[in-house]
Amino acid sequence: MTMNYKNIALFAIIGVVFILTGMVKGPNAALYLLNLGLISAILALGVNLQWGLAGLLNVGIMGFVALGALSTVLISMPPTTEAIAAGGLRVVVALLIGAATILGAVQLMKRMTPGKSRNLALIGLLVVGFFLFRFLFDPAVSAIESVDSAATGYLGGLGLPVLLAWPMGALMAAGAAWIIGKTALGLRSDYLAIATLGIAEIIIAILKNEDWLSRGVKNVVGIPRPVPYEVDLQASESFLNTAQTFGINDPILASTVFVKLCYTGLFVVVLAILMWLSQQALNSPWGRMMRAIRDNEVAAEAMGKDVTRRHLQIFILGSAICGLAGAMWATMDSTLIPTSYQPLRFTFLIWVMVIIGGSGNNWGAILGGFLILLLWDWGEQLGLWMMEFVTWPLADGVWLKDHLINNAPHMRLMMIGIVLLLILRFSPRGLIPEE
Repeated sequence: MTMNYKNIALFAIIGVVFILTGMVKGPNAALYLLNLGLISAILALGVNLQWGLAGLLNVGIMGFVALGALSTVLISMPPTTEAIAAGGLRVVVALLIGAATILGAVQLMKRMTPGKSRNLALIGLLVVGFFLFRFLFDPAVSAIESVDSAATGYLGGLGLPVLLAWPMGALMAAGAAWIIGKTALGLRSDYLAIATLGIAEIIIAILKNEDWLSRGVKNVVGIPRPVPYEVDLQASESFLNTAQTFGINDPILASTVFVKLCYTGLFVVVLAILMWLSQQALNSPWGRMMRAIRDNEVAAEAMGKDVTRRHLQIFILGSAICGLAGAMWATMDSTLIPTSYQPLRFTFLIWVMVIIGGSGNNWGAILGGFLILLLWDWGEQLGLWMMEFVTWPLADGVWLKDHLINNAPHMRLMMIGIVLLLILRFSPRGLIPEE
């Protein structure tokens, strides 16, 4: 990024807004918003890698985010020994049979010559595999979910440190991206968008309905944290004495602020590493090749470049970053709530972050991540003030006034739309355009 006064001023304005948020809403709200901004910036980096560098239209972002969040449960939650004893082995065997059936079908399609015999063999393999899978899977799931269903009712995790779940979340998202990419990257861009959106909905539907895996809509709470707990800090005399030296006499305020600052430090380190790697990739021969493929695939193929393979590489990398962000998000909230991953709503916001910040520019993606998150957070309050100002001549109790004030939070959607239109009109390449 060219460090001119405009770019410095844009980031300075973001910093001032965070300071004002702390003054108006308190330091806890400002720090939580800052941490969400760091996660949003990481998400925007992943999408910018796919779209800004390669021109891939991925609308299944929240599916990869949800997989990253699931990794925190599978890695860090303690195992439910009763549920594992009741049906854990049978579930594993059933899943292996299902995977073997799919792989067998693929190999059968490759090795047998097309014709009636191949079709019959394929149908027979799939039917036998399906019924064998259901025969083992269904009773095992029922046994697992019946084990103290109010508190557990799922297999749990491995009980390992939660920080290990962050790279595992990236690996899970990368694995899903490989499977999706092998089947969908040959499609036209609009078809690719539809395919990724549908697959994201499938992933989230699995999380909502497979209680044995993620407790479904019952949610998983109490995911371990990589930072201290507030109650432990409030019981520590050394911590309270240190807080008092900084002029903070409220132990609750001191502990909550310290915990959020710990998360901020972790997230800043992750964002800095990803930013450095993204800049190295952008300025490398590989990055120049990806931009050449983005600008003219036909010319790149004529020069001997394997376009599909390169698209698969960058699709996997961007999705892995989204999975990492999902794991960080779930760790910060200490919960997995499958219903909160709404593909259409959050995918729209992440895409707006990339478009407004500057597609193809990593610094622009980070700026857009912070800007849209702040606008989303402040939009509710600004909308309420706007509706109160517009309806002040009306008496209290008038249906129109009540209706407008009650629906004021929806004004933030209109505000983001207006900002997007203004940026596209006066700076169509974003606030920090690609160089």
